[in-house]
Amino acid sequence: MNADFAAGFIAGQIESKEEVTVERLLFFTDIEGVKDGPDGKVYPTLTLDECSKLIEDGTISGGMIPKVRMCVEAVESGVKEAVILDGRQEGAVLKGVQGGNCGTVIKR
Repeated sequence: MNADFAAGFIAGQIESKEEVTVERLLFFTDIEGVKDGPDGKVYPTLTLDECSKLIEDGTISGGMIPKVRMCVEAVESGVKEAVILDGRQEGAVLKGVQGGNCGTVIKR
């Protein structure tokens, strides 16, 4: 079982209940976020369509593909935003929850 898959699935199931809203789902990794190339800049935000295109053209590759796919699936299930951020960064959880400038936010 992949932890990213489990987190995305659970968030989607929680969101499907009318009385609960999942505002942000955080995915922690050991890089700054989704990059425009191996040594490139981090995308601050991506839409669902942009994620698909970046996977298709190879910009998003390797271990980032399952994270991005689970973010997309969670947002499609009703989660407002999914964030991929660097868990090594001091204060990453707080920044991720509060919407601070960190990582890549994936939204509709």
